[in-house]
Amino acid sequence: MTAAKGFFTDTSLCIGCKACEVACKQWNQLPADGLHFTGNSYDNTGHLGASTWRHVAFVEQTLPEALGSIEPQGAGNGSSFGMRWLMESDVCKHCQRAGCLEACPTGAIVRTEFDSVYVQPDVCNGCGYCVVACPFGVIDRRDDDGRAWKCTLCYDRLSDGMTPACAKHCPTESIQFGDVEELRIRAERRLEELQARGVRGAQLYGQDARNQPGTGGLNAFFLLLDRPEVYNLPPDPVVPTAKGRESWTFAGLAAAGMFFTAMAGALLARNRSVR
Repeated sequence: MTAAKGFFTDTSLCIGCKACEVACKQWNQLPADGLHFTGNSYDNTGHLGASTWRHVAFVEQTLPEALGSIEPQGAGNGSSFGMRWLMESDVCKHCQRAGCLEACPTGAIVRTEFDSVYVQPDVCNGCGYCVVACPFGVIDRRDDDGRAWKCTLCYDRLSDGMTPACAKHCPTESIQFGDVEELRIRAERRLEELQARGVRGAQLYGQDARNQPGTGGLNAFFLLLDRPEVYNLPPDPVVPTAKGRESWTFAGLAAAGMFFTAMAGALLARNRSVR
């Protein structure tokens, strides 16, 4: 059996070069998003979508004066004059419990032999159930054909023993590809190293089910330098289907309450009519 493959993205090494975005688009022949000025720093893609499978986020922060521009104190990817940049190459998380896969009614979304989550475009009917089921807002539908698209973990390259295009072209090894279990060990060591150097905000995001029970852990997880919300990541994501049993329980209790209320009303009306 093939070991689970995935990404470990170390945001402390990201320089915002966008080589991953370009490599992803070129290899997968994705359409251009247009050169729109978002007004949000150097971020011109804005977010992940049907034609953007890698998105480099730029977060500009004002630091407390006590930190100044001292890098060992945890200033981030780059800092000066009381400011710092946080940069992160975002991607589909290939969740262990994937909401998109569980919500798909046609079987278009499958789990591959590499433990990645893959959308079969020839089976997708464009219903959009997967879009609302993703707690990260990753998967999206194209305007032209309505079908859902997202990162495939370069399934075609993996099948030929190649590294995904984004990781292959990352010049700083911020995006690291390999066996998920090995990546988790590497991530823990890197976290210990940064914390020992005084990087106070360093934390791992989604590396296993203990860290993120609502998704069962991610096959594409991250080392962050600040809270997940700063990077536009949900702090405690939960796939909607995980709440299914709880929702049906509450619905049953509500129905039972309405039934007994109606019965009590009927009995009261009957007693009044008898009098």
